Amino acid sequence: MSVENPLWGAPRIHGELLKLGFEVAQSSVAKYMVKRRGPPSQGWRIFLRNHAPEISAMDLFVVPTIGFDLLYAFVVVRLDRRKLVWINVTATPTAEWIARQITEAFPWDEAPRYLIRDRDRIYGSVVTRQLRAMGIRDKPTAPASPWQNGFAERLIGSIRRECLEHVIVLGEVHLRRILREYARYYNDIRTHRSLNKDAPIARQIQRTGSIKSHAILGGLHHHYARA
Repeated sequence: MSVENPLWGAPRIHGELLKLGFEVAQSSVAKYMVKRRGPPSQGWRIFLRNHAPEISAMDLFVVPTIGFDLLYAFVVVRLDRRKLVWINVTATPTAEWIARQITEAFPWDEAPRYLIRDRDRIYGSVVTRQLRAMGIRDKPTAPASPWQNGFAERLIGSIRRECLEHVIVLGEVHLRRILREYARYYNDIRTHRSLNKDAPIARQIQRTGSIKSHAILGGLHHHYARA
């Protein structure tokens, strides 16, 4: 008999065995149990896996322009389908600005239960009050633990590798237009290994018709579809 639940201890397993008609002492169960190698409670990764449909993550990243000015891009991503639900740009990020972006990202009936963020001081009381008003539980990551916001970090890495490293940003309006075009490509067209080679907004399989190529971001990417 194999017991695969890592949260069960000897008393719980002993109780199950008794109900299955096995007369055995609890001490014997404890003696032959496989020793637990990790903590008894769920870790961060298990929390993410169990609650992914109810979790989103947000983050800021810096983008330099041709004139060596610094712009700040803000992203929000849903964990279950990796959907990029919001992206915007500002030259002067503030807590008030971020609070407005969260409101725009989530209509009141679509807010997630949890929102992961890092411990940047820009997420002040204005942001946390807005989250509470929307019924969202704020989940800051541990200090110096960027992996705990891995979904947002991976998204930002994709944006840099697949878009920003290949263009020269002229200014705030230009960057906003580029990022929003990439967001449409990311959500509607780009396939993800974690989604079984599907896009965040599921793509239908096309089996008939001639294949046409549509350039995206000036030919940096292409969308192949049947006409």
